[in-house]
This record gives sequence, structure tokens and C-alpha cells, in this order.
Amino acid sequence: MGGVDKGLQPFRGLPLAQHALQRLAPQVGSCLINANRHLDRYADFGVPVWPDSLSDYAGPLAGFLCGLSHCTTPWLLTVPCDTPLFPPDLAQRLARAAAAQDAQIVFAAGLETDDQGRSRWRDQPVFCLLQAALQPSLQQYTAQGGRKIDAWARTHRCISVAFDQPEDDARAFANANTLEELHALENAR
Repeated sequence: MGGVDKGLQPFRGLPLAQHALQRLAPQVGSCLINANRHLDRYADFGVPVWPDSLSDYAGPLAGFLCGLSHCTTPWLLTVPCDTPLFPPDLAQRLARAAAAQDAQIVFAAGLETDDQGRSRWRDQPVFCLLQAALQPSLQQYTAQGGRKIDAWARTHRCISVAFDQPEDDARAFANANTLEELHALENAR
């Protein structure tokens, strides 16, 4: 988004991160925000704010590691701030699948359409439910330079859950990487 702080961009009257927080809070016991800039502004949302603990930019795995470092429950659910329409029952469906299949990591999977109009299911690995006990494994993986969510996750009991019910929003996992994409999502009904 041209160097602006994505989480602070407005979406339907709220900063993206606050919108995500409000959508997620009813689904889980407690929340935290992982941010590396404007920590004081994020703190205004009323939950703890923690920066990455890794010194280099490690992408989403740095956020996973941050969350696991501060997680006080057996499971951590991660969501990005740039995908504001994620399912209101995300936590329930991922947790149900984890229990049914004895998984350690569960990704959401959403339907995507490519430029040729072909649809396929694709894992959305930043929408992730993971056991807090995996923190040492992730710490070791990132310390060795690992940065790929899929590569780390596949070393554990990992599954995907397709959000394929008739009532599921086809845009549930649409993310906004530009201001134009953000406005398109905001104006879609």
C-alpha cells in the first residue's frame, strides 16, 4: 500500500486492524495485535500490542512466533488485518477440524478464481489455528532462516478446512494489498 501502515487504513469506518479485532474477538477468549510500527495507535484498540521478536523481517512467521510467545491458551488463532471479510465462525470451524483429525495446525482454504476464470481451492495459511506447544519448533525453524509457513507447517500434523458451505462469503479470504483493492472490498456488498 505504498508504505502506509496497512492496519491503520480505514475500512467501513474503522482501521483495518480494529475491524479484524472486532470480527475476531467474539470467536476467541482473548486477542493481541502484532505490529511493528505505530504501537501507540494500535494500543488504543484496547488489547496488548507486541512487535516481532525476530530482528529481520520474517513475514507472517514472525507474527506467529510473536503470538505463540504471548499465548496463554493451548491454541493460537492467527488472522491478517488485510482480509476484513473473514468468516465469523472461523475459530469454531478450524477448532472442530483440529479435534476431529488430531491436527496440530489447521489452515483455512478458500475458493479462488484465476485470470482465465478457473476456480480452485487454495490454502490461506495466515488464517491458522496452531497448538501453542509448537513454539519451540517454530523458534528453531526461524532461527535457521526458515520463512515459509507451508514448509514449517508440513513438518507437523497439518490439515486444511475448505470454507465451502452455501452460506460462506466468496470474498471471505479476499485481501487488500492496494488502496484500490481495499476500496473495492469496502464497496462490495
